[in-house]
Amino acid sequence: MSVEAHFGDSPLVLGLPHTGTHVPPDIAARLNARGQALADTDWHIHQLYDGLAEGASSVRASFHRYVIDANRDPGGQSLYPGQNTTGLCPTTDFDGLPIYRDGAGPTAEEVAARAQKFHAPYHAALAEALARAKARHGFAVLYDCHSIRSEIPFLFAGVLPDFNIGTNLGTTCAASIEAGVLARCKATGRSQVLNGRFKGGWTTRHYGQPAQGIHAIQMELAQSTYLAAEAPPWTYDAARATRLRAQLSDILTFLSHWRPQ
Repeated sequence: MSVEAHFGDSPLVLGLPHTGTHVPPDIAARLNARGQALADTDWHIHQLYDGLAEGASSVRASFHRYVIDANRDPGGQSLYPGQNTTGLCPTTDFDGLPIYRDGAGPTAEEVAARAQKFHAPYHAALAEALARAKARHGFAVLYDCHSIRSEIPFLFAGVLPDFNIGTNLGTTCAASIEAGVLARCKATGRSQVLNGRFKGGWTTRHYGQPAQGIHAIQMELAQSTYLAAEAPPWTYDAARATRLRAQLSDILTFLSHWRPQ
């Protein structure tokens, strides 16, 4: 299965598009050593969030973003025009270096096939989870779970804050959701930013329609907050993660109990 979906009874839905590490053998054989290392994974994010939001639905992509990126526009439009980024079916990693042996990557036909096999089922499950939550509660809240290395010069200057909240400049959720999440991030004493380098990916922007009762917010965590090191073998640091999980639990509890005014 390319997608793991669990449907709960809460209005909260967790999206996990980048934790998967499965690469079909025919695609893996075409990747070079950098590609096969899968360095741009949102390492252990499903473990980090596991059990933090009782009753929440969750949708996780088990395939790797190098197969196809479930958080990109299926039409291929860039989320950040003029800035370095990776595309729907990446041909470079976050350092801007090629991940395919031939440097070319998939053809347009291959991209279309991957979109049908992987991207579409993920979003069908996510749309179903949101529809179920809205039918039950009259609204739904999508929390899109991400993480990334805190230093990637190709993508951004300097060191990334611990908490990176994205609401596409306040358009994807109610103002009280944005304010509540930001306040809880500030209360941790960690560094945080609202709509900085990461303003919300395609998932947040596509589903976040507050006027239609669907609220979406993205959380991009610096991997230094829960990994032993931001380098292979990408070891999960239980002590760091335990501290972070308590803070994330506070955020998710707020979102689970939030109600429209």
